[in-house]
Order: sequence, then C-alpha cells, then structure tokens
Amino acid sequence: MDSSYNSPTTKPLYRGTQVVWYILGLLEALLAFRFVLKLLGANPSAGFSNFIYTVSYLFAAPFLNVFNVMKVEGGVFEWTTLLAMFVYWLIAWGIVRLFFMSKTVSTTEAAAKLDKENK
Repeated sequence: MDSSYNSPTTKPLYRGTQVVWYILGLLEALLAFRFVLKLLGANPSAGFSNFIYTVSYLFAAPFLNVFNVMKVEGGVFEWTTLLAMFVYWLIAWGIVRLFFMSKTVSTTEAAAKLDKENK
C-alpha cells in the first residue's frame, strides 16, 4: 500500500470531498425541484413551490437573464436553472480537484505522475 494513504492529510481530504459532494447534492436537488416545478407550471403561491422558489432563487439568480424564458404548455422551461446546475457542478469538481492537490504523495508517485502528464 502507498504511504500516501497513511498520511495525516488523507482523512481530512476524504471528509472535505464528502462535504463538497454532499452540499452539491443538496443544491442540485433544490435546483432540480425548481426546474421541474417551473416546467410543470406549479402554483407559485402553494407552500411547497413557494418554499422551493424562494430558497433556490439565491442560487439561480446569477443565471436568470442568461437565456430567454421558454414557455411550454402552461409551464416554463428554465434553461438558466440547468446552466446553474452545471456551473455549480463544475465549481464543486474544481474544489475537489484543488483538495487533491494538497494530498501527500511520495517522490516515486509524483515522478510517475509527472512522467505520465508529460507524454
């Protein structure tokens, strides 16, 4: 077994990536609910839809004017919510990759990875 698995940074790194993916999962679920409710034309005054729209607005707001709204048989196809979901996934992926840059590696492992990247 590689000595980097027994490094003192391994467990915090593992926990950190778990936290990032968990938060992303919650955010993606919230935005997915928003997307589906808008698509199906859910009543914005109903308690559940109002809650979802209110909470998800903070995360969807930066993207709301990127695309035009598409009306679909009484609902709205919100491309902007799909864009938000993709961007937040990219951010989470980038954070996890950044975490892995702090992982302890042996000299042998580092040399092998550098050789592989330079081919």
